[in-house]
This record gives sequence, structure tokens and C-alpha cells, in this order.
Amino acid sequence: MNAPEASHTPLRQRARAATAQELEAIPWLLVLTPEQRQQTLVQLQVADAEVGERVCRIGRPANFWFGVIDGLLKMSNDDSSGPAITFTGIPPGGWFGEGTLLKREAYRYNIQALRRSVVAGLPIETFHHLLETSISFNRYMLNQLNERVGQFIAAREMDRISDPDLRVARHLAALFHPQLYPGVGGLLRITQQELGYLVGLSRQRVNQALNQLSGRQLIRVEYGGVRVLDLNGLRSFPVSPGLSGAPL
Repeated sequence: MNAPEASHTPLRQRARAATAQELEAIPWLLVLTPEQRQQTLVQLQVADAEVGERVCRIGRPANFWFGVIDGLLKMSNDDSSGPAITFTGIPPGGWFGEGTLLKREAYRYNIQALRRSVVAGLPIETFHHLLETSISFNRYMLNQLNERVGQFIAAREMDRISDPDLRVARHLAALFHPQLYPGVGGLLRITQQELGYLVGLSRQRVNQALNQLSGRQLIRVEYGGVRVLDLNGLRSFPVSPGLSGAPL
């Protein structure tokens, strides 16, 4: 399932300075010294990505470290030569692409907005400058990379899961990751259709899975989103014997 791609003036050309409220949603700014923070804010920019618009494209040079201030993005390999795979969703507080920037490579994935989103970008040279001058930023980045490795190992495991309820449970648990996505908190703003794009299920089947998880008191479906009630329970949610091997 793919969201339609928007047609706009390039995102970079619509960039603007971040508001004070938007800056408060950037977690790594807190690890910088006042001087480093002030220097970084001069380079930091934000832009509004419309539904379906791509923030990153396979094969394009990586020039920015990106983060989600508000909204929801999807990381996938759509348009690549291999089978289509959705790697992960990226909710508020999530920053991505650090591995690509460290190696100064081109993107090997697409990043697409599933809903109208506010995206922040830090230029690659500013990113490398912080790595060279800030020990606390380096520590933050090491934690980020460590959690990212675990995330992608889990994502490969999720690709092998045939049980729809379990797939939804694992994907939801990943989106509530406190280190990678600190802006989510206890409530993830997501529709059943958007979750379906990430999981690879129809909206109707996602609805059934959410009802199952809600019945286990692991989540609560609220207006405009999903609230997690038991994150550990969501992470360890078992395969339902009667649904194992159910078609997607």
C-alpha cells in the first residue's frame, strides 16, 4: 500500500526557521552547551511536508540529518530493484539518516510523509562539526545508533511474522520506542489507514487487530490515535493459536 505522492515546490525551498515550540520538540538540543546550541540553531531549518511528499529518495546524496517535529513518516525501499519493504514508521521526536551521513553516502531508502508533517533538517557539515566538538552529542549518537541496530533487527523479524495481530502489536511497540521517538509519549497520533501502510495490512484487518489488543488491555484506541497501556505487554504479545498463519 502506498500513499499518493504530493507535487510541490521542493521541500528545501520551503524551509524556514523553527519556532520556539518546535525547538522544544528536538531532544538532542538539550545535550549541547549554550554556545553549541546557539551556533546550531542558525543552521537548523524546518519545513511542512504534505501527505505523500518524499523527504528522502533512494540514490540522492544525504545532505541533512532529518527529524520529525510533528506528523508521521514512512521509511521504505519503494522504487528500489528489490522487493518492496517498509522498514519503519517515524513518529514525532524521531531523527534518522545518521548512518548515511556518517559515511557520506547516498540514501538507500525513501522517506515519505503519511500525514502532513513538520520536518526539521540539520546540514551535514553542522552534523559532523557537532560530532567533532561535542562529547555529549557523540554519546547521544552512539545511543541512537545502538537502538537503531536493534530496531532494524526487529524489523527483519517482523517481516517473517504471518499473524496479523502480532504484526500490528510489534509495529505499535516499535513506534512507542522512548529513545528513538521521545515525542510520542503515551499517545501515538495515527489512523488505522496509516498503520495499515506501515504494517502491510488493510484498514479493516488493522481494526480487528486493534480490537484484539484493546481487549487484552494493552492499548486503548482514542480519537485520532492509539494510547499504549502496557508497553511491555505489547512487546511480548503472543501469537494467537487460532490466527497463526492467517493470510495478510
